[in-house]
Order: sequence, then C-alpha cells, then structure tokens
Amino acid sequence: MADVNLKATVRSEFGKGASRRLRREELVPGVIYGHGADPVHVALPSYDLMMALKTSNVLINLDVEGKKELVIPKAVQREAIRGFLVHIDLLTVKKGEKVSVEIPIHVEGELAPGQHVLEHGMNALPVEAEATHIPESVTVSVEGLSAGDSVAAKDIRLPAGTTLDTDGDAIVIQVLSAQAEEPTGEEAEGEGEGGEGSGE
Repeated sequence: MADVNLKATVRSEFGKGASRRLRREELVPGVIYGHGADPVHVALPSYDLMMALKTSNVLINLDVEGKKELVIPKAVQREAIRGFLVHIDLLTVKKGEKVSVEIPIHVEGELAPGQHVLEHGMNALPVEAEATHIPESVTVSVEGLSAGDSVAAKDIRLPAGTTLDTDGDAIVIQVLSAQAEEPTGEEAEGEGEGGEGSGE
C-alpha cells in the first residue's frame, strides 16, 4: 500500500468565503477526525493532495504544524464541472487498527463467445482491512462467463488480512445478452401489408 508525506496547517476561519480564499492560495480545506478526539480543521496543499489521491485509500503521514498524524481519506468533495478539490475528510488511524474502506474492482478475462455485455453492480468493494495494509484493488475474472452468469461479492478472492464488509450474495458483476430482439410475427405482417398498400 502506498503512503505519502504531506504537511497541513490548522485553520480557524470557516465558511464559503474562507474556503475560496484558501483555494486561491492553492490550499484545500479539510477536517481530521477519529478516535474520539475533537475534529481538527486544516488546510492542505492542493497539488500534493491531488497527486496523493490518485492512489485509492492512500495512507498519509500528515505533519500538522509539527504534530504527526497517520490518516486515510474518507470523503473527498470535488467541483462538479472542473473537478478540482473542494474539501476532504481525513480519518486518523493506527498501525494494527482495522478500518472499513471501499477498494476498486478491476475486471480481467474474456467472456464466452457471443454477444454479451457486462453490468457492474459495484465499482468498488466494501472491505475491512488493517489500516496500514489496505489493498489498492481487487481483481475479478470473467473468463469464460456467458449470459446469465454472475460474480457475487463472496466469490472474490481477498488478500490476507482483508475481510468482506458487505453482503456476500451481493452481485458485483453479471453478464447479460446483447442480442437485439427479433420483430414479432404481427409486426412483420404489418410491415408487409404496409408495403403492398403503398404500391396501389
């Protein structure tokens, strides 16, 4: 699991105006919480944070004005159109501690011959893992699957130390038929009658 080092400063101004000022200074407002402690409002460098978040469930060694915190991102808000970071919630964690997270699902393999489409019931899998060993992703094989087949959450092989945190019967991926429907007999007859009538 990847981890990065970031620095943050404590902030005392709140509201939309204060947040806009921070973003003009290329900083992102955030909140650190967890372990029953009072939330700490911070500002983090926008570019460094954006690069860190390219890794799912990244472990961040955060220096808050000299105080060291080990945190993971729990909620990230982005601007709807341009996608820049608006706000982040960070959860403090400890080595050996179990946390509930969602990890990306990667699909590999070739479906059985035929016209099939994959329908994703989940794009990320809820799991419980040790805070400093959160898997970056899980892989689901669809090799040889055909229409009507599916993969449930309990069918996915998880790394050691990671357990499922959702209903095992939840459908992660299912295979559907992509064949177009044939016209019914009545529709076919109607088309024929219309063609004869237009010729009279």
